[in-house]
Amino acid sequence: MGADFKGAMLYHWRGTAFAPGAKAADFERIMKDFNAYPEYFSPQVVRARILSQQGDRFRAIMRVRQKHVITVVMDTTYDVTFSRLDALRGSSISRSTEIDEIDSPGTPAEHVLSPSEEHGFLWRLNSYWSYEERDGGVYMQIESVTLTRSIPFGLAWAVGPFVESVPRESLEFTLRSACNAVRK
Repeated sequence: MGADFKGAMLYHWRGTAFAPGAKAADFERIMKDFNAYPEYFSPQVVRARILSQQGDRFRAIMRVRQKHVITVVMDTTYDVTFSRLDALRGSSISRSTEIDEIDSPGTPAEHVLSPSEEHGFLWRLNSYWSYEERDGGVYMQIESVTLTRSIPFGLAWAVGPFVESVPRESLEFTLRSACNAVRK
């Protein structure tokens, strides 16, 4: 059984930042500290935790909130693999395995929307980080590939601009937050 991609949109963004005074080990430490993501990546990451770990391979779950004209909350599950080229350079690959849109988050009526009820905000998200310590700090690069579902008929005028702006804004926010966290 294949997925229906009619009306789906694919976004591919890349950003780079430099954190003066930071070390490669600092960057790796914050990226592996999933429990602290709500601190490092607030307000977008509401909660996060590791489901399993085998060496540098993690399975993690996060509740994320994206606020624009409207607010969307999603529970996301990722497979994340970290690797080091040497003491000064490394990378990670994060692939979403499940993304659920949440209705009425934080209330007694909270529930996962069925695929037919979802608004099409996010179907899959893969992120690729690379980092290198040099020039007195750490260069960080994130590349994201995002696939959104088709937007339900009648909502495109309201939801379309949100769906189109979120991947870029989320990447910028994540890169800026990682840079701030590694400098602390």
